[in-house]
Amino acid sequence: MASVRGPADAAYEQLRSLIFRGELQPNERLVEVDLAARLRVGRAVVRTALVRLGQDGIVVLTPHRGARVKLVSEAEAVEIVQTRAVLEALTSRQAAVQATTREIDGLRRTLERMSARLAAGDLLGYSEGNAALHAGIIAASRHQTAARLISGLRAQMVRFQFRTILVPGRPPESYQEHSAIVEAIAAHDPDAAEAAMRHHLRGVERTLSRTNRAEVP
Repeated sequence: MASVRGPADAAYEQLRSLIFRGELQPNERLVEVDLAARLRVGRAVVRTALVRLGQDGIVVLTPHRGARVKLVSEAEAVEIVQTRAVLEALTSRQAAVQATTREIDGLRRTLERMSARLAAGDLLGYSEGNAALHAGIIAASRHQTAARLISGLRAQMVRFQFRTILVPGRPPESYQEHSAIVEAIAAHDPDAAEAAMRHHLRGVERTLSRTNRAEVP
């Protein structure tokens, strides 16, 4: 029997999406009355959604001071990428087993769009394609627990979303890494898919660490 979604579930998803897209910025104060008006729900519904987001680690709830979008430090960002590497290696492995021909074709089309954006010098467009490709791999894995955990981690990384792709020399490396992941999934080779995703996210981690050091005065 399908579960019934209530107003608090919908508010939770909407707020989570706003944070994920960067419309609610890190450290931004989340005022219940304003969010209630924006989502067209009652304050009690917003409060319930904020508690859930706090449990996810996306929002910080402080007694008598309200809620804020969590501000992730550079060191935490590296830890999040390390954690994602474990979880996304698992989803890549599962995708190599579970992905249908239609899903593989979809991953390849996304990769083609990423290539076009890269050739045009549209790095932000490439980064959006990057996110779409990862989402497609996760969906093809059919691993709901990993998908939920990864989604929560990605929502905390809004502040760093485009940083690594703007590093000179990184975009072509990134594209080759993504190509290797897709080809391993298309070949239904779980070991290669897992290894390719781990290699990719190690590259992201190294690049993020370099950018962090470069910002230290």
